Formats: sequence, structure tokens, C-alpha cells
Amino acid sequence: MVNLQSLLLVESELTRIGLQPVNISIGEADVKEDLTLAQHLRLRIALRQSGLELLENNADILVHRVKYIIMNIVYDDNSPRQNLSDFLSVTLGYDYTYISNLFSAVMNITIEKYYIRHRIERVKQLLLYEDLTLKEIAGKLRYSSPSHLSSQFKKITGTTPSHFRNINLDRRPSPIRM
Repeated sequence: MVNLQSLLLVESELTRIGLQPVNISIGEADVKEDLTLAQHLRLRIALRQSGLELLENNADILVHRVKYIIMNIVYDDNSPRQNLSDFLSVTLGYDYTYISNLFSAVMNITIEKYYIRHRIERVKQLLLYEDLTLKEIAGKLRYSSPSHLSSQFKKITGTTPSHFRNINLDRRPSPIRM
């Protein structure tokens, strides 16, 4: 998971190996100089030791961007309500067939299945930690209906959303009494 701490770590490592960061954002870092082979190796090792990785080819970078976009769509309540394939194609500037084939080759899973799995994980979180109805969750995650959400949930998890919520009640945080 990439967060502010990860961005600060990348900035710190770049500075430590003698580079001047110009811009650091999720998945990208621009520096003033060209990296020497030694700097490149030190950066890769430092990032790996911190649980991050240096993406070194265009295919890996594009797949990372697809995953990042999907996570934003799933977890951002204000994400665009647009067809996923169209959104990825427009956002990334590539034909969806190319993006899809590349993603499947690198990840061994289709974009659609990856997207569905993350949506179901989000549904699980909402079932456990939010006091929302299935209809509200379906709307929040842009399912066409609660029944569509339920059938997809059961297909992935093997249980219904209500059964999942009931068997996991002990995982819910206790309410804070004041």
C-alpha cells in the first residue's frame, strides 16, 4: 500500500544516494540527474528493504497504474460512474484491449476479476465496520442492484453477505460509550 510515509521514504532514499528529487507522486519520482548504475542498484535495494519495489519496465508501470486506478475507484465514494474499460482507456491513453492483455499476462488474472475481488473485499469491510444496508452498499459500490451484489459476493466467498456479517459479528469494533 502506497501512502505518505512511502512517498517520504522514496524522497529520503533519493536524497541519501545523492539525487535531487524534483517531483514525487504515487508510482513516480522525477530527479534532476540521470541515475548511475550504482545509484540505481542502491535505490532498488533500499526500496525493497522497506517493502517497496522499483518498477523498471513499461509493462510493470502500466499494470501498477491499472491497479492503483482500480483501488481508487473501489475505495473512493466520489469516483466516476463510468464503464471501467472506458475509464482505464481514457485515463491511461491506451486501447483497452492492449491494457487488458498486458494486465492478464503480467498478473495472471483479468482486470475484471481483479476489480470484482477488490469490490468484494470492500463489501466485506462495509458489512463488518459500517452500519449500512445491502442496498446502501450496492449503491455505494455502483452495483446495479443488491441482488447482483449478493450473487457476486456468494460466487467469490461461498456465502451470502448477511451470513458473512452474522458469522463475523465478533470482528466488529465495540462502540465507544461516552
